[in-house]
Amino acid sequence: MAMHSDPFRLDGLAAVVTGGSGGIGSAAAEALAAAGADVAVLGRNREKLERTAQAVEAAGRRALIVEVDVTDESSVAAARDAVVAAFGRADILFNNAGVTSPKLLSETTLTDWQSVVDVSLTGAFLCSRAFAPVMSEHGYGRILNMGSILSGRGMANRTAYCAAKAGLANFGAAMAFELGRHGVTVNTIGATVIVTDLNRELIRTQPQLYDKVLQRSAIGRLGEVEDVTGLIVFLASRAASYITGQTIYVDGGYTAG
Repeated sequence: MAMHSDPFRLDGLAAVVTGGSGGIGSAAAEALAAAGADVAVLGRNREKLERTAQAVEAAGRRALIVEVDVTDESSVAAARDAVVAAFGRADILFNNAGVTSPKLLSETTLTDWQSVVDVSLTGAFLCSRAFAPVMSEHGYGRILNMGSILSGRGMANRTAYCAAKAGLANFGAAMAFELGRHGVTVNTIGATVIVTDLNRELIRTQPQLYDKVLQRSAIGRLGEVEDVTGLIVFLASRAASYITGQTIYVDGGYTAG
């Protein structure tokens, strides 16, 4: 299937979104579909994945639901095989799956640490390692990692999360050097707090949790999913073919000061 002449379009491409059951993952899947890509949504909650798949199909593209544990090597390999069997290719991987554990260092257990690092960082490693050869085979690939403003700085009560997101950014930079000559780019999105259905009520009822983020924002608001999905579609497209190894902050100016 030939790619569309518009370098910002994704027609003829197949995208894979981990953590696709809601929030940024669901919004990204819908945006990638609107730009022309078929989308495989990966996650552990089939009911929520079905809602995302319906949005993809409403945009006129094919959707595939794959239940997967991104921390399990065999589960990820099976997911890759399912995507290739359904679409014949995999051109875009959005490593979006992630969890957090907002605790002080003294309160963070080894289980807490391992959970955050395993999902956010090891999961991205397993998925990237599984899908990169498929991309290289076709000479086109886009790996996007869901980082954070904390990919490049610290914050109290977020030691495991900061470590995982910083590791994810540098992991992406290293991959960029390995995969670039095969037509595969790798970039990390450093997002601020993004308002989604998953956190909207918490933001409304406990605004003090987000005051520091708002105070540092040059724009003076929290992020919306549209602030992130536009960048995702751009980085997934041919228009971004010379951008790789970067952490691009979508933070309303939070990291500028």
